[in-house]
Amino acid sequence: MLDRRSLLLQLLATTGGISLPSSDLLAQLPRSEVDSDFVIRNGRIRQSVMGWCFEDHFNAVELAHHCKALGFTGMEGIPREAYAEVKKIGLDISLISTHGFATGPCHPDNHDEVVAKLTEGIEVAQAVNCKNAITFTGMRYEGMDEETSAKHCIDTWKKVIPLAEKAGVTIVLEHLSSRDDSHPMKGHPGYFGDDVDFCVDLIKQIDSPNFKLLFDIYHVSVMNGDIIRRIRQYQDVIGHYHTAGNPGRGEMDNTQEINYPPILEEIIKTGYEGFVAQEFIPEWDDPLEALRHAAQLCDV
Repeated sequence: MLDRRSLLLQLLATTGGISLPSSDLLAQLPRSEVDSDFVIRNGRIRQSVMGWCFEDHFNAVELAHHCKALGFTGMEGIPREAYAEVKKIGLDISLISTHGFATGPCHPDNHDEVVAKLTEGIEVAQAVNCKNAITFTGMRYEGMDEETSAKHCIDTWKKVIPLAEKAGVTIVLEHLSSRDDSHPMKGHPGYFGDDVDFCVDLIKQIDSPNFKLLFDIYHVSVMNGDIIRRIRQYQDVIGHYHTAGNPGRGEMDNTQEINYPPILEEIIKTGYEGFVAQEFIPEWDDPLEALRHAAQLCDV
């Protein structure tokens, strides 16, 4: 009897090999298959764009016009002075920035600043009808005790939760990866909340429907993996999503390892109705083509 390897070799020898188009073997969307006329049609995923990723190419208002033409429905990570014009163009503000990832509540010296920045962010979110404001744990520091630092985080966030609940705003805690030190925005060495399971534990200790997880698919891929299983496991505490290709935090094409279409289908299955924000750093010569590619890939 032939073993499997011998059988395959005999089949290839007798048939002259099997030829399939390369795109049939790829779950990701190759750059060559981007539709130059694509506009978001299905809309099952509410797509947003992280403005800082494109700030070297467009200002916030220019980017908003491109996003609107492509069928995006939200923007985030843009200057607050652009909010009014972006909303006039017809886009929602999908997330309010607050205190930044380095100045977090794990360090007791940051407590007052974090409370003040989150309070301000909640008020801004309410004013522009945005549902989410972001928070971070902050960075590890010399001499820290992790259990004590986790308590600092919880105590700080609990100060602002009553305001968030009253305003109808959700504070979303972002898990960040710490492995990549090649670029200041591809990885964050020393970040305290670099384990998504640990972040979920912090969220559960807050015990409020207005405090949830920002599930960054790129960062989870780098640090934890098992993305779909974790989406299923944590769906009740996920309040926002970010995307990017891994490795490199570039476009989500066939040069990277994350298989986005089934991940997006799983997000839909959970009943999630919030935004999925494109937060990749464009590396293609044409950043607008890169944005169109992301929109096409995620319009499942």
